[in-house]
Amino acid sequence: MAEAKARIKEVTPRQVLERQQSGEAITFLDVRDLHEVSAAKIPGALHVSRGNLETKIEAQLPREAHVIVYCANGNRSVFAADLLQQMGYSDVASMSSGIRGWSDAGGEVE
Repeated sequence: MAEAKARIKEVTPRQVLERQQSGEAITFLDVRDLHEVSAAKIPGALHVSRGNLETKIEAQLPREAHVIVYCANGNRSVFAADLLQQMGYSDVASMSSGIRGWSDAGGEVE
């Protein structure tokens, strides 16, 4: 985990909310399992579970997208962001504390 965190950018839910409120185009990528996404997600988020990223992401997400990766509490998203960077995605960040932190910070969920 520490090695992956050293290679990626990590942002807080508050920072993401500020970027979103400033009008920045952000693509949210939810890497949780389907049953977790069914309970709650960030509106408009793209869902590709962590185990399927290598095979499914390229067809759904352009490499130039501004991507914020999130999971339940910020662990899987670190590894997913690291993988995306290895695959050539250049503007990727992992959201610390995941959807729980997002909700606690006042972010919208559906």
